[in-house]
Amino acid sequence: MFRTRIVRSLKNFRADSRGNVAMIFAIASLPVLGTVGFAVDYSQANSAKAAMQAALDSTALMLSKDAATLSDAALQVKAKSYFNSLFNRPDATNVSIGATYTASGGSTVVVNGSAEVPTNFLGIMGFNSLTVNGSATSKWGSERLRVALALDNTGSMSSDGKMTALKSATKSLLTQLQSTASTNGDVYVSIIPFAQTVNVGKSNYNANWIDWSDWDDDNGYDSSSTTCANQKSGKNGKNKKKCTTSTTWVPANHNTWNGCVADRDQSYDQTVEAPTGSASTSPSKLFPADQDDNCPVAMMGLNYNWGAMNTLVDSMKPAGMTNQPIGLVWAWQSLVGGGPLTAPPKDPNYKYQDVIILMSDGLNTQNRWSSSQTQVDKRMYDSSKNGAGTCANIKAAGVTIYTIHVNTDNDPTSTLLQNCASSADKFFIVNNSNGLGSVFAAIGTNLTKLRVAK
Repeated sequence: MFRTRIVRSLKNFRADSRGNVAMIFAIASLPVLGTVGFAVDYSQANSAKAAMQAALDSTALMLSKDAATLSDAALQVKAKSYFNSLFNRPDATNVSIGATYTASGGSTVVVNGSAEVPTNFLGIMGFNSLTVNGSATSKWGSERLRVALALDNTGSMSSDGKMTALKSATKSLLTQLQSTASTNGDVYVSIIPFAQTVNVGKSNYNANWIDWSDWDDDNGYDSSSTTCANQKSGKNGKNKKKCTTSTTWVPANHNTWNGCVADRDQSYDQTVEAPTGSASTSPSKLFPADQDDNCPVAMMGLNYNWGAMNTLVDSMKPAGMTNQPIGLVWAWQSLVGGGPLTAPPKDPNYKYQDVIILMSDGLNTQNRWSSSQTQVDKRMYDSSKNGAGTCANIKAAGVTIYTIHVNTDNDPTSTLLQNCASSADKFFIVNNSNGLGSVFAAIGTNLTKLRVAK
């Protein structure tokens, strides 16, 4: 009897389905929780990986400046110091950073990193952490950078703090470019301040690439004329052309020239053809001397004397009319050399990126021939001739053009500067002078990114 009741009870327990739902749910919840937990923990690990990659990229760039001069031990110390200052993830543990430098086939710095990111959910499945890693390579031995800065120094730059902002932004850009150079010659920079004219340096008054024809007519005196006797001329004074009866006009000594030159004869004003010949054989190729009362400070050709460039920037002063074409063509001239400028020869073992950054705060107002904005603009970009002009010539030569319009007066956006830029993303407009610094920094970052290989 007892045995029969035991057997019956066992049969009833086996057949009873009450409580199965709870058991099945408990078993089924494990993969569900695992899937949700994996998504949450993976997202956290992926965020840490992105932060690590950004820090590795910056570390590789910073190390490239002096990696060639560091021992392996010193390289590791600097790599860890740079990385730790950039990687702000307290949740990451067991962080490991290693750096290597090689000089074969071009200088290269490789920075590798890894870390453990603790999990919140996957621990129940036996995964207490996830490993994240990354790598950044900076190469500079096979690519070099040459940057020409054409900077508006006209009178309108005196308003709204624009000249102060330009000086600050330019000096910050120079620092940014300098930091990417591990050795002298990796980065060259030229600076071309412009107004209606540009200043090639008054010490060049004996150079054979200057055309003195107009200057001699505009600067001097006539000893025999009662009208012009001993009248020192200049652009607004008496000159040879006004002394029509004079036969004894005496040009001023060329050592009194202030260093300014005007646009070359058309269409040499749109090219960088060498100023060969003489005033008698090919004057159109020469640079015409001009005693501009608003002559900007003297330009500086390609160099890596960062202190001297900062001093030049500090000396810039706003004065005169706007002639963007002359600033642009001289920026191009600085990249190829000619006249007062010497472009260092390019080593065939390296690749080069040639860049012009043209910054102006308004519309063109005056060149050698005209005070019509339309006519001045056409020297840069002639829409009636499918964009022919200096901009097209520069792009065809493989030079990248960035343009910046500082528009604090709500003027129309400069379509000229838009069209001149190498692409839409290389044109910038700034409506407040304080924004100039961030634009220069963005361009500098874009240029230095060329030095991160992967």
